[in-house]
Amino acid sequence: MDSQHGTTPAPPRPVLEAPDIQRVLTRIAHEIVERAKGADDVVLLGIPTRGVFLARRLADKLQDITGRKQAVGSLDITMYRDDLRLGPARTLGHTDIPAAGVDGRLVVLVDDVLFSGRTIRAALDALGDIGRPRAVQLAVLVDRGHRELPIRADYVGKNLPTSLRETVKVLLTEEDGRDAVLLGEKATAPAGGQ
Repeated sequence: MDSQHGTTPAPPRPVLEAPDIQRVLTRIAHEIVERAKGADDVVLLGIPTRGVFLARRLADKLQDITGRKQAVGSLDITMYRDDLRLGPARTLGHTDIPAAGVDGRLVVLVDDVLFSGRTIRAALDALGDIGRPRAVQLAVLVDRGHRELPIRADYVGKNLPTSLRETVKVLLTEEDGRDAVLLGEKATAPAGGQ
């Protein structure tokens, strides 16, 4: 299309495929075990939606490494978001805290993409209302940069520097029928603001 009508972006291209995702999750699980000195008191909390699936996969990998079932759950951040008043009402997600709780434990928050840091800030607020962990760490599949808050991930599957014109889409079998991370471009608006 020409600049008068805007441009159609090229189709998104994969930057991680299923084997890559499995490999980085295995690496992250080994890093968690190493840093947590065995992962005995680790609780994995996924941020809905795809963070929950990633947390469950990490729990399985940690169990393969340590031989122990790993505490895993989900942490809904809907009511803690700072953009609630800016858009339509959101459906509440599900918070599922393992029976052992989070007090005095090492909580690893798990999400698919780290971007501005606002989702993680909301997760920290939500977690603070649930209990008092010994420490909180962050594991993400993709860190794309562009932080608006002083937040960084402790475990990163792939650093993917992007421009603000680009989009990162994580697909997971549980939700999307396949595993992939796709990098694309946003469609540009037509000239004249139409």
